[in-house]
Amino acid sequence: MADTTESKVDEEQGGIAQKASDQLQKMVGRVVDTGIGPLTGSIQWAEDRLARVQGERYVPNSEPTRPTRMDEQEDVDKVIKRLIRESVEAAGVNGFVTGLGGFIAMPVTIPANMAGGLIVNARLAAAIAYLRGYDPSDPHVRTTVTLVAIGSSTQQIARTIGMKVGEKVAMNAIRKLPYSVLKEINKKVGFSLLAKYGTKRSVITLAKGVPLVGGVVGGGVDATMTGVIGRTSKAMFPAE
Repeated sequence: MADTTESKVDEEQGGIAQKASDQLQKMVGRVVDTGIGPLTGSIQWAEDRLARVQGERYVPNSEPTRPTRMDEQEDVDKVIKRLIRESVEAAGVNGFVTGLGGFIAMPVTIPANMAGGLIVNARLAAAIAYLRGYDPSDPHVRTTVTLVAIGSSTQQIARTIGMKVGEKVAMNAIRKLPYSVLKEINKKVGFSLLAKYGTKRSVITLAKGVPLVGGVVGGGVDATMTGVIGRTSKAMFPAE
């Protein structure tokens, strides 16, 4: 009887984790591709900041990836520092609460500032990946962006994808993973969300969120985490 009850609990947790993963993937895809509310998508954001740094030297890019010339590396590094600084400052001031123009509800109980943090962190990670020559729409890249966004360190990501702890995590290794493995990794992301923000009985609770203007919700915590996200993104997406 106990085994049956435990099995039902595990099944219930698995279902909630899958829903959490699915919703998180949709949210990441939205903020990366088109943006949410006042936040532009990752590529547009990265291109805009690169244009500001390069001025008349800037050449627009319409491809999903941006190959970086040798003479542009310093510009890209400046832009990445700026993206991290902007994200940290904004997270610290506003807390990035969930009222971002129709925030996608998450099927777990997550504090408003943490949910907003997922948005800004995913946007930042994908923008860095793009500037480093990766395609944010690639499933392997997007899975990595999601792992980074929830606060996974490089070693945690290594364990999640089945690499030895301490082994250098490189995108060329992640790119070799079959889609069936990516699916299982994305489900683990859902369990990570439950472990951090939810409970066994968590259901859809974040629907409408809180207005962004005037909403200061634990910004200091968000700002600190966003700084870590920036460093992890740089490590996970080395210049190709």
